[in-house]
Amino acid sequence: MSDSQVRVPVLVVGAGYAGLSAAALLARRGVKAMLVERHPSTSVQPKAFGVNWRALEMLRPVPGLERALVEIWEGIGDGMRIAIASSLSDPDPHMIIEDEESEFAFLAGLTPVPNVGAPQSRVEALLRSAAEELGAELRFSTELVSVEQDADGVTALVRDLGTGEETTVRADYMVAADGYRSPVRRMLGIPTSGHGELGQTCAIMFQADLGGLVREREVTLWYLQNETFNGAIVTGTGVGYHVLAVNYDPARGESEDDFTEERGVELVRVATGRPGLEVKVIDRTSFAVAHILADRYREGRVFLAGDAAHTMPPTGGQGGSTALQDGCDIAWRLWLVLSGQAGPGLLDSYDAERRPYGKLVADAQLANLGVRMPPAMRAGFPEPIEDPIAPILGFRYRSGAVVAEPGDDDGALMEDPREPSGRPGTRAPHVLLERGGREISTIDLFGEGFVLLAGRYGAAWADAARTVAGRLGVALTPYRIGERSPTARARGRAGTTWAGAARCWCVPTASSPGGPSTPRPTRPSIRPRSWSGR
Repeated sequence: MSDSQVRVPVLVVGAGYAGLSAAALLARRGVKAMLVERHPSTSVQPKAFGVNWRALEMLRPVPGLERALVEIWEGIGDGMRIAIASSLSDPDPHMIIEDEESEFAFLAGLTPVPNVGAPQSRVEALLRSAAEELGAELRFSTELVSVEQDADGVTALVRDLGTGEETTVRADYMVAADGYRSPVRRMLGIPTSGHGELGQTCAIMFQADLGGLVREREVTLWYLQNETFNGAIVTGTGVGYHVLAVNYDPARGESEDDFTEERGVELVRVATGRPGLEVKVIDRTSFAVAHILADRYREGRVFLAGDAAHTMPPTGGQGGSTALQDGCDIAWRLWLVLSGQAGPGLLDSYDAERRPYGKLVADAQLANLGVRMPPAMRAGFPEPIEDPIAPILGFRYRSGAVVAEPGDDDGALMEDPREPSGRPGTRAPHVLLERGGREISTIDLFGEGFVLLAGRYGAAWADAARTVAGRLGVALTPYRIGERSPTARARGRAGTTWAGAARCWCVPTASSPGGPSTPRPTRPSIRPRSWSGR
């Protein structure tokens, strides 16, 4: 057993959604990252399905990823139906979503990205390829043994599970995306809150002819409640088989071992309502249904992301997309600090901004569990969110890095994304613009650094921005919005005037040790992370 040493700017632990998106976005911005994952590959189970609009906006800087996701969805189906029923044969299911395309048609006016559906197994494979092509080093079958940190960095010992070789990794920062049991979180002694583990679920992958039960070229998600079990069935996800998730309770003596192949076949027959159905069980795996929230997302130079930060029930389908956003979010913050464009004080804003969002989404998923999957006890559960799009596109960040105008904060966690305000901490409104003879979105202007939007006659603002950015050594691009339609609509949403600057001067942090100071303009608004793409 040898002991080698490696030095990297960022060590990422875990190759799920949060870890892979962090590694890809760091590499995209020129930051060398090493990722270690104890499993031999990315997920083979389909797991989470779909990438929500906000997550896809933030992943846009990864070359070719959006197009690849669209192609997956085009090959899978034309939409999704979600219902509560006793089985797929239930003559009177309670429909949650009947016609996804029509119900979400209004989103075409709120975001430039399409609605896409893809199983986590295929999305992870795409992110892995992208991260490696962009220069990240990914080590699978490699486990984290220990982690220590000091004022200057993190020291981790990792072990190759195939050879037993151990390597000491010295990094400036670590992203702990190592799942809901998170060994890193435990090593660092970060406490958790929430409702804890609520039960266990066995996911049974199977093949069967479901003709006449489900529509061709459609994803079907049925929450099942019957005398035999409660759980869910998902079909048509593009992985060549279907998944039945059955909830069980270890407190009643139930275990994963109870789910033999024979029992799996019988459960699928109950779930479909076809007693004689021919079923082939492909695989099974168990996972905890839990509501576990880390009490802090940062411990020194280590940052929690994904399930390590917020484990939530799957009811609502936002856990995966929230993890993707975590990875994208911490990546741009680390990039700004490591490239010297911001001081390390910026990193405090990760906990201040992402933790309230993670709790909001986790609570919403918990509320859905109480409604969709009895016999879960709803006592103490939060109420469901009326508008499921509001958390995705309307959440408002607050931290020391967000400078709000006096009297401009009503304390609300969300705003209606259909009427975006352009206020500090909110997502950039999507407005169609014309540039170089082609139509683009305001979202497309962000993602490569700081941005200043100004009106047509705001040249003085643009010149001043270039001067200040050059003086500070930061990447800043000024844009001026012209008068011609459709750009006129952008002025009201972004707060611009023809002669003035937009209310979206992007400010990462105040002056802090270890990085350049950043001026705070008179009318600050939304920072790069508040505007899509970052």
